[in-house]
Amino acid sequence: MGIGHTHDHGHEGGHGHSHAPKDFGRAFLIGIILNAGFVIVEAVYGWLSGSMALIADAGHNLSDVLALLLAWGASVAAKRPATERFTYGYKSSTILAALANAGLLLVAIGAITFETLHRMADPQPVEGMTMIIVAGIGILINTGTALLFLRGREHDINIRGAFLHMAADALVSLGVVIAGLAILLTDALWIDPLVSLVIVAVIGWGTWGLLKDSVAMSLLGVPKGVSESKVRGYLAGLEGVSEIHELHIWPMSTTETALTAHLVMPEGHPGDAFLREVSDELLHHHRIGHATIQIENSRLHCAGRC
Repeated sequence: MGIGHTHDHGHEGGHGHSHAPKDFGRAFLIGIILNAGFVIVEAVYGWLSGSMALIADAGHNLSDVLALLLAWGASVAAKRPATERFTYGYKSSTILAALANAGLLLVAIGAITFETLHRMADPQPVEGMTMIIVAGIGILINTGTALLFLRGREHDINIRGAFLHMAADALVSLGVVIAGLAILLTDALWIDPLVSLVIVAVIGWGTWGLLKDSVAMSLLGVPKGVSESKVRGYLAGLEGVSEIHELHIWPMSTTETALTAHLVMPEGHPGDAFLREVSDELLHHHRIGHATIQIENSRLHCAGRC
């Protein structure tokens, strides 16, 4: 019987995923500064113009600033070395940040919906031109910030959360501009709260996917992009393997995946070259960068857990 632990600290899936957070420190800083400044401007002009859509957008932008701070803090924590107590380091903090970001979006949705329904019952005068100018600035800021996270969103749910926050804000600002134009043309006061409800729907649509994925990762579910059945089939089909059990695949962070498996090989341990080959295959074709393989000559008793 033997145990092989194989992992790769260079990159995940051949795309450098395990180090994605390192490249986004500047993006987080720029995004936080721009959006924090814009929150103040938008809230002030929303109050002065009487626009619930602007105030709603400012509230959402504030949640985005907090979300960016969370995501940035988690990406920094993920690079801290392992300790005697936290043997994986703090990599999983990126999962917690993604979950917290989804929670912040839900809070923003609830607050905006509550105030919007109140405004629909009692519409207030709104300055359409102020809405258009301020929201137009918001489109530029949010689109620019979203583009900073564009290349990392596919492989890191933490970066994806930041991208979704910014992309949603750009759409929200566009909606506010359209509302401002409509108010100028029609003087219909109900347009402003109606646009706020549309904003809520857009935010909710993007939040659902983020919430679902972050909860699944928090429960140590097999990460998206990794097929348990394909991994099992690959391991079971290796030469000399008669059986596979205790296969577990889980996310160590939003970018790194771990695996443990017991391979029954009656002919005995095939050597380190075999383990290296398995490790390379799992890394480059299944996006699993941390694999621990236990080789057994016969099936061990496992108290019904296998």
